[in-house]
Amino acid sequence: MRATSFPLEASEWPHLLASIDMGSNSFRLEIAELSKGRYKRIDYLKETVRLGAGLDAQGLLTEAATQRGLTCLARFAQRLKGFAPWQVRAVATQTLREARNRDAFLARADQVLGHEIEVISGREEARLIYQGVARLQPSELPRLVIDIGGRSTEMILGHGRSALRAESFRVGSVSLSMAHFPQGRFTAQAFRSAQIAAGAELEEALTPFARANWHAALGSSGTVGAVSQILVANQISDGSITADGLRWCMEQCLQAGSMDALTLAGLKPERKAVLGGGLSILYTLAIHFGIESLRPAKGALRQGVIFDLEERIEAASNQRHHDQRDTSVRELQRRFHVDLSQADRVRQSALALWDGLHEDGTHQADSDAVRELGWASAVHEIGMMVSHHDHHRHSAYLLGHVDAPGFSQSQLRHLAGLVLGQRGELTKLADHRQDTGLMNQVLCLRLATILHHARTALPAKVAHLLTAHGKAVLTLEENWAQQSPRTMHLLNEEAQRWANQGDRTLVIKAEA
Repeated sequence: MRATSFPLEASEWPHLLASIDMGSNSFRLEIAELSKGRYKRIDYLKETVRLGAGLDAQGLLTEAATQRGLTCLARFAQRLKGFAPWQVRAVATQTLREARNRDAFLARADQVLGHEIEVISGREEARLIYQGVARLQPSELPRLVIDIGGRSTEMILGHGRSALRAESFRVGSVSLSMAHFPQGRFTAQAFRSAQIAAGAELEEALTPFARANWHAALGSSGTVGAVSQILVANQISDGSITADGLRWCMEQCLQAGSMDALTLAGLKPERKAVLGGGLSILYTLAIHFGIESLRPAKGALRQGVIFDLEERIEAASNQRHHDQRDTSVRELQRRFHVDLSQADRVRQSALALWDGLHEDGTHQADSDAVRELGWASAVHEIGMMVSHHDHHRHSAYLLGHVDAPGFSQSQLRHLAGLVLGQRGELTKLADHRQDTGLMNQVLCLRLATILHHARTALPAKVAHLLTAHGKAVLTLEENWAQQSPRTMHLLNEEAQRWANQGDRTLVIKAEA
């Protein structure tokens, strides 16, 4: 990818970065300063929102849960006043991966927060969790990192800073507690059934995450931290979580009979409702994965997001730095046997057309749009692996459903939309005609694929795109145009499509 200047909009706190982790149980805001590889926490806010408990039987987020989330985000927005968009990254996890009405929630949440919220895949969540742990608690020994959230559990095998295997499983402390401990009642049968349910979900992980594959086990985030604090406060352990310690915790729950009657030193009130499910998952992991001792980790998802954001900023401003998304695009090209020469031809032309379209300075600061166009161009033909016929539809489907580290689900859907729009009728983009930025990306990608339809390079400066009097004008070098009647035929057909179905007039002309 070519280097682009990162849009460093004015900020009152230019030395700070912030992350928001919208988990199924809690929302967290972390503000930190990174300097010379050192991480310094500036502020940390946490609220128990129980978003995951607000999914109804139809998979819809209830209005009550929505309001809890929006109220929390409004408070976070107050703390983030003075921060520029490039300094903040907000990610949402399992509950919004599941919610059928998530787009409606996100539209309201983005407005309240003042920053775009990304829904990330389970594997991406796991990768970011490991990144947070690996940076704040470095080790060269192979490790198992576990994060038990409200509706999902992430397991990662890593070595040094590299996550070798990262998986997400749809079982968490909120969902398991709701299903097996209704009204907060603790019974032996409830613990047995919850452990069976957790084991059924985690069983496929037994081989890849077997005891022989790691040296030490670490637990990240809320559930592990909460249980560790209980064990310390009651002098059961030094904070290490063991099978014996978990059995002691479950026995205390059984003696109390219900969460309302449970009084345990170190147990925070907001953790009572999800303790049964959390203990059941931990005990299942300890027994079936041979975890003799699980230690709380220093890092978590929110720190991983900040480290990832730092990498993005550095990569966008300096080509030598690493952006995980660039690596993922190259891996997709490799996996689907993309014609790299053709992909690069299309990418270079699409970006050159984009530059011409914005040479008046509009959108120049939007490096995200430039990078999205470059990525879409690089993988616009991955569907060829499935079928040459309608390959753009196959490419769009793959991008909309693939795991690509570094990308959020919403980013992948956006790339899928661009790739779907690379050819054919424009009617499929009718719902996006008011999105000028997206339509500009589509126009540049479509024109680039037409200019290289013969899979050959173009002479230098043969095509130039600009905006004039509300029209998009593609100017071609006259001699080349005369020698390329088939390409001119396709371009004139394209102009007719935009006249009938697009959001603007496209003019094709040749000049000496």
